Amino acid sequence: MGSTTQPILQAQDLSIGYKLNSKRLRKVAGPLQLEMHPGQLICLLGPNGAGKSTLIRTLSGLQPMLEGRVVIAGESISRLKPAAMARKLSMVLTDNVRSGNLDVYSLVALGRYPYTGWLGTLSAADKKIIHWAIEATNTEAFIHRKMDQLSDGESQKVMLARALAQDTPLVILDEPTAHLDLPNRVQLLRLLHQLAKQTNKAILISTHELDMALQVGDQVWLLAQGGQLTTGVPEDLVLNGSFEAAFDKAGFNFDKETGTFNIHQGAGQKVNLVGHGAAAFWTRRALQREGYIVATDTAEAVCTIKITEQNNGCLWVSTQEGSYQEHPTIAALLSSLRAAADTPSIHREQTEKDKA
Repeated sequence: MGSTTQPILQAQDLSIGYKLNSKRLRKVAGPLQLEMHPGQLICLLGPNGAGKSTLIRTLSGLQPMLEGRVVIAGESISRLKPAAMARKLSMVLTDNVRSGNLDVYSLVALGRYPYTGWLGTLSAADKKIIHWAIEATNTEAFIHRKMDQLSDGESQKVMLARALAQDTPLVILDEPTAHLDLPNRVQLLRLLHQLAKQTNKAILISTHELDMALQVGDQVWLLAQGGQLTTGVPEDLVLNGSFEAAFDKAGFNFDKETGTFNIHQGAGQKVNLVGHGAAAFWTRRALQREGYIVATDTAEAVCTIKITEQNNGCLWVSTQEGSYQEHPTIAALLSSLRAAADTPSIHREQTEKDKA
């Protein structure tokens, strides 16, 4: 949501890291200025070792901060007792719960512990919230099954249901998609985006799913090696080069046009691609895999490839040194480019034979 709302979470001059001993500290990042507002889904991104988990643990009070202040719903976490903290913040950690004696409903019901106390007696209001959490996460089909009978995707949804049953204004998830396959990763991130909007909770997730984070995140917190944190709307961070800087590695680069990383480093000839939509996207991918640099500068391009749509699909038309060819598939286009690339060497060999 916008900045007109009161923030649910604020970090002021926050420095995170570790105390090596009584006199030595290892600062990972800081000082940081952070805010989360109701209805926001924020994605924490960064390379391995940048300090994402350290930041998550510090914000949730699991690890002491080196300096600064963290405020949740108007109260400093340093002053909150565990029971009060549990009514303001719920967490979903990477490790799945695999207790053979615990069924799904019982685990979700544990989310009400901050309100029921040691006796654990559930009121009608508690049961209503539990039912809502189960319904919101689509876990009704297996509420009577044991936790060790669930798939990774099912287990992660149950843990989210428990966090929702806890009914806190702030929900933090550390690598919630770590053990999931692609369909379950997509489903979970889409669910989190919907829940933020529908419940007006602030949700923070630490994730490596960069392409999906660009689609679902209202904001991105981008933590780079060395502790530099950049925050903003994901599209702005793409356009201003923040992603290239944070994930700067030899051998691949971030493509602003597609929002993905290219693992193939173009070092060959330039080709000009004319087209749009899915066909252009996948043609670009195939050309980059072949080692071509897909450029918009027609003067330097050795070949121009134009994609035209037809009733039964697409047609790829390549123009190279006055030669005009049509290709029904990307495979046929690549085969033609390979043959053309071999032609100059054949001509050179024939010329050398003629001179001899």
